Amino acid sequence: MAPAKVVKKENVFTIDCSGPAADGILDTSSLENYLVTRIKVEGRTNNFGNNIKVTRSNNEIKVTVSPNIQFSKRYIKYLTKKYLKKSSLRDWLRVVASSKSAYEIRYYNVDQGVDEE
Repeated sequence: MAPAKVVKKENVFTIDCSGPAADGILDTSSLENYLVTRIKVEGRTNNFGNNIKVTRSNNEIKVTVSPNIQFSKRYIKYLTKKYLKKSSLRDWLRVVASSKSAYEIRYYNVDQGVDEE
């Protein structure tokens, strides 16, 4: 008997921007536009085809990747950090993995520098 074919499903990576977007510091539409213009498929930008979809809903950005191309979650973190640096927000915000397929943009904890006397 021949082995059954495994059907791969799409990978969905999310970036949760709810904290900084609610405060008005981060603009999710510009982050979405940045990702669309910078994501490379097969070494070329704007080469999505049917392989990648970038969507935004409220304060969350979803990157849906078809199973027939190789795409890493780390690449999304790299591009998000690059966007924060370009927007001069890297000193206040960081990108943290909140689950296996999701990132969250958080503020740095600044309470650690307080001395107790």
